[in-house]
Amino acid sequence: MDKIRIVGGNPLNGTIPISGAKNATLPLMIASLATADTLTLHNVPSLQDVVTLSRILGNHGVDYAVAGRRPGSQRTHGSTVRLTASEIVDTTAPYDLVRRMRASFWVIGPLVARMGEAKVSLPGGCAIGTRPVDFFLDALSALGANIEIDQGYAVASASNGLVGNRVTFPKVSVGATHVASMAAALARGESVIENAAAEPEVVDVAECLNKMGAKIEGAGTRTIHIQGVEELHGAEHTVVPDRIETGTYAMAVAMTGGKVRLEGARPQHLEAALETLKSAGVSIEVDDTGMTVARNGNGIQPVDVTTEPFPGFPTDLQAQLMALMTKAQGTSSIRETIFENRFMHVSELARLGAAIRLDGQQAFIEGQPTLQGAEVMATDLRASVSLVIAGLAAEGETTVGRVYHLDRGFENLEEKLSACGAQIERLVA
Repeated sequence: MDKIRIVGGNPLNGTIPISGAKNATLPLMIASLATADTLTLHNVPSLQDVVTLSRILGNHGVDYAVAGRRPGSQRTHGSTVRLTASEIVDTTAPYDLVRRMRASFWVIGPLVARMGEAKVSLPGGCAIGTRPVDFFLDALSALGANIEIDQGYAVASASNGLVGNRVTFPKVSVGATHVASMAAALARGESVIENAAAEPEVVDVAECLNKMGAKIEGAGTRTIHIQGVEELHGAEHTVVPDRIETGTYAMAVAMTGGKVRLEGARPQHLEAALETLKSAGVSIEVDDTGMTVARNGNGIQPVDVTTEPFPGFPTDLQAQLMALMTKAQGTSSIRETIFENRFMHVSELARLGAAIRLDGQQAFIEGQPTLQGAEVMATDLRASVSLVIAGLAAEGETTVGRVYHLDRGFENLEEKLSACGAQIERLVA
């Protein structure tokens, strides 16, 4: 199993290009199931989750080509991919496939909308919380689908098609908003999605669906209006830059010092996180094509943060911020409100010398003058990169295990950091 080795202490200086957003790429790929025509996506990141989803979609009959070639024929970065579901050969998503990636459950929306049926394995639990699918199924039920749970599978049927309706989520859910939007786009009549997620990735998917012929208004607000259409057609779309990658590298620069330009970043997509960094003493300069992050020698100031749905502070940057606050000049607090089990990185940060106390869903971080390199183990995608950030500033050598978590969501992490002066390398098992 591969590991990443880091020798800390080097400031970061240079330019890091921001990749396409994983959290937009996956639902955009799934949207290809809603049309028989080709959906062309640009700026698709080279990630393990993308590879996994392409195989899952292939099980349904989606033809997936990368830059005009078959998958695996060459290593690509910021690729153009073409997905064509001219014929759905199977409306069942088996457990063996769904368990590999929870987002694959989302295929239930476009499958039942286009084919009138879908049988998708329930994904089960995961490392950072249960993430129940009730919201997904209730939304499809409101749109006229008959839902049954049979031996670990969600079985949705709508032999006469879906019908527009009002869908109200009791809690904001990005995944459920994606699924409801895809399904409602092909339902007869008008649908209204209330308490919808407003994340930039939701807007990006809605814009792509509109290019495919959908009639969606209000994406990016808590109320989305959708006028159903009979069918969707092919389209061409460029994936939005990854705001979580942007915030992650911004915090890495804040942790190590130096000055890095984040090329292609869209600061408007993570204003809450950037305001937090400014409060911590980080300089951020914004221009038309990205932003520049720098920290002088005055040290890191403590902050108090609560994770919230967009436009609040993202839960996907919580672990990275915690790593940063381990070096703050005082005590910080982070309250996690999105996922109930997302502090598993605390024990690994403690191995590096972090002083963190947990009280339920709140963490109190007492900043330390130094961290010491150690061998640590990643527990999930965002936790793993928090250990990298801490290792960049720790004295001596840090080795991060289970880096397959990193490969799921960060494109060319070692290459991007080493190009800016980090001493980081992958140890191939």
